[in-house]
Amino acid sequence: MRKKAVIIPLLILLLMAAIVFGCGIGAVYISPSQVISILFNKLSIHLQVEFTTQQEAVLLAIRLPRVLLGLLVGAALAISGAALQGLFQNPLTEPGLIGVSSGATLGAVAVVVMGQKWFAGVMVVLGIFTLPVASFITALVVTILVYRLSQNGGKTIVSTVLLAGIALNAMAAALTGMLIYYASDAQLRSITFWTLGSLGGATWNTIWAVAPFILTAVFILVKMSKPLNAFALGESNAAYIGIRTERIKQVIIVLTAMAVGASVAVSGIIMFVGLIVPHILRLISGPDNRSLLPSAALLGASLLIIADIVARTVFHPAEIPIGIVTSLIGAPFFIYILLNQRKKQVVF
Repeated sequence: MRKKAVIIPLLILLLMAAIVFGCGIGAVYISPSQVISILFNKLSIHLQVEFTTQQEAVLLAIRLPRVLLGLLVGAALAISGAALQGLFQNPLTEPGLIGVSSGATLGAVAVVVMGQKWFAGVMVVLGIFTLPVASFITALVVTILVYRLSQNGGKTIVSTVLLAGIALNAMAAALTGMLIYYASDAQLRSITFWTLGSLGGATWNTIWAVAPFILTAVFILVKMSKPLNAFALGESNAAYIGIRTERIKQVIIVLTAMAVGASVAVSGIIMFVGLIVPHILRLISGPDNRSLLPSAALLGASLLIIADIVARTVFHPAEIPIGIVTSLIGAPFFIYILLNQRKKQVVF
């Protein structure tokens, strides 16, 4: 109980520190005190800390949008992973592994490559929301297919979840490849870098485009913590105590698809955040979703901001895709979880 009481305040402090250092570290260094002073200055609160016009411009136009995008995407991926693991009762479930990210990528690439031919009218109506909406729809389709294929007699089969995810990942990747084949050179360069995951395209417009989708999904998923706890008893037992299981499953599938779809639309594929974060938190504070889901959002946001700092500084002045950083961390962690599950011989 003590761990649960302190974990969220500690994660909030970690997130605040990650935001300050994420805003300050880079080619133009801005000290933590200067970061705070610049931000307070925008609120008409003037602190006795000097900063240059260049530092203020870099922070407000480049660093802050990038950090805020990392916060949103990290929170979305982590809480989606935690929610899907609770729904499928499988600690190996992650948006990227079961094909949600690939499905979202398919929708985004379709808009980038064929937008003017196929979606011209839609793009006029939706404007900056076109990419998130397209990614959401294709991610939702893939998530529903995985869920349906993994069920047998009303029960979710773990091996089928992963196998269906692999199959649909391959199918989505093949369709994405077909679209890329028709892409122009400029589109091809952009898509290639984007599919490796990056926050380099962060602007205030991208923040406004995805924030409504991600914040709505995160807020409602946190509210779903009690029903998800009931799923740990088994679907039939959850229904027996009054949980509307089918309704809960539908809502969680739609919300995770919306969060992941919006994230992929602006940052590309960033793997393993939804796998690593919930597992770490379960080791620290247990499986109770009432603390796990909000904690996952906070830790996921911090983790992605820190990973982005590494991505843009470790080979400075070159920048490596953030998806490479998270995969280098996440792949060994995934192997560790697999070995740990094999030792325990857990059957879900």
